[in-house]
Amino acid sequence: MGIELALRLGGEIINCDSVQVYQDIQIATAKVPVAERRGVPHHLLDFVSPQINFTAADWARAAGEKIEEIEARGHVVFLVGGTGFYLRALREPFFPSPPTDEKLRERLTRIRETRGSEHLHRVLRKFDPIEAGKLAPRDWPRVQRAIEFCLQTGEPISGERPLRPDPPAFASRIRILALGPPRTELYARINKRTEKHFANGLIDEVTRLLAQGVPPSSNALGAHGYRRVVEYLNGRRDLESAIEQTKLDVRHYAKRQLTWFRHESGVEWLDGFGDDSAVQEQALALLKI
Repeated sequence: MGIELALRLGGEIINCDSVQVYQDIQIATAKVPVAERRGVPHHLLDFVSPQINFTAADWARAAGEKIEEIEARGHVVFLVGGTGFYLRALREPFFPSPPTDEKLRERLTRIRETRGSEHLHRVLRKFDPIEAGKLAPRDWPRVQRAIEFCLQTGEPISGERPLRPDPPAFASRIRILALGPPRTELYARINKRTEKHFANGLIDEVTRLLAQGVPPSSNALGAHGYRRVVEYLNGRRDLESAIEQTKLDVRHYAKRQLTWFRHESGVEWLDGFGDDSAVQEQALALLKI
């Protein structure tokens, strides 16, 4: 749908998917092949080494520069992808904070994955009850950052701190169109696509990346579709378990994506998967208002 709208409105696409930014991470990322992009320029795609833990703040800075560059050419910008935290970082810039402690982040991520985001929120309540009171338990990215800040600086994030930067000038012009496909069909597509990824050589791809020195704990290999393969290769689960757990992971992530965007302000919802011409016409009409 992004490609179709870009063709109709003279646009260029900026990738807003946290895994598609990485080079050499291909099979489970659903990157659109160059031949299928129909001449529409794509940006922030395949441009970061998988050995680098690229953050939402990194993406927001790069996206902001690309937006200014594209609009200077008189073209329309389309941010395409489902990483809601990336989009939020662009619309509401973070305040300055200490550099990421990768080992600490990995530890907190493991805690969240095994005990849930509500547990992390309870941890934050002990460190910084004021900040915990401002954040919903489901808003785990901000909860986790607040815990990291406390542990790295010894101070609560709710205390005196630099002012959050003003939103960029273009932030108020961002329109958010979200797709709401039928849940049953969505889950069926996820299951089928997961099986296709494994059949198309996902295990070989991960084996190659590990051999090239990409850490198993990296953001790239921690992504859905990759982390369970790493566990399989490390002997922590069998192949059938890796496939079935990946299906479950992605279904849960899809559900969280829908929940996330339902809580974002100003979202306009469209039915289906975006590949129907009627839905595309509806999106076009919304954008022309």
